[in-house]
Amino acid sequence: MTAAATARSPWRRFWEHGGWWRSLLVVVAYYAVYQGVPLLFAPLFPAGETDEAAIVWIFTAIPVAFGGLVLVVLAWSLGWLRELFGPQPIRGSGWMWIAVVAVLLFNVLRFATIDYGEAGAGIVVAWLVAGLFVGFAEETLTRGFVVNLMRKGGYREITVALVSAALFALLHSGNLLTGQALVPTLLQLVYTFAFGICMYLALRVTGHLIWPILLHATTDPSIFLQTLHPAEGPLTAFAALGNPVVIVTGLVLLIFIRGKVGESTAGTGLVEPGTAVPGR
Repeated sequence: MTAAATARSPWRRFWEHGGWWRSLLVVVAYYAVYQGVPLLFAPLFPAGETDEAAIVWIFTAIPVAFGGLVLVVLAWSLGWLRELFGPQPIRGSGWMWIAVVAVLLFNVLRFATIDYGEAGAGIVVAWLVAGLFVGFAEETLTRGFVVNLMRKGGYREITVALVSAALFALLHSGNLLTGQALVPTLLQLVYTFAFGICMYLALRVTGHLIWPILLHATTDPSIFLQTLHPAEGPLTAFAALGNPVVIVTGLVLLIFIRGKVGESTAGTGLVEPGTAVPGR
């Protein structure tokens, strides 16, 4: 053990070991924060609030923003800010852009087929802000912390991808607790798992966490706004095919993910065997 490792606090040494169960632990802790915050802020709003924009602020934007802040503090306490938000130690291949294009294309199409006049500025702004918070918090959690922890545990990249996507899907299983029916929840779990694979590939091919954050940040607002306030026209029906396309894309591309990393790869410049890196 190096002198630097010995000097680390027990808190940092605990997390530096990585592994799947530490990944699960941080996801469960985040979910507890996300569920608890609305209980604190709900009394600030009128009882029986029915305004669509206010509901988005109360139950999505504020809780997720607080959860994202907690994640940043956790990363700072571990000295992981550069590991999470700096250049990735493992880069991707050109085929991984397929995942980025599939998600981005339908996000653009959905934004282009929203009836903004019917929706109103209040709900549009609420969802755009909420989407930015969601993208930051959920990607920092699952493609940031979970991927980092799994790599520190020395897992193969296929396992890293599977666990990060599975824990991302698990976050959304909690919708059963808020009254969502079983079948829609199961369909949502399939979609979020496949979407998680796409975001993992976006992380790999772009080399920075900011890009899956921004992709995710445009996904939730486009889905919810286009579903609730669709514009008339044939393009609207085509844009609504985004979720099935993402499911197929994520599950098919999952087949091609491979590779193994050693423990504590962050900052080493390690590249998956057989992957071409620009400039080398």
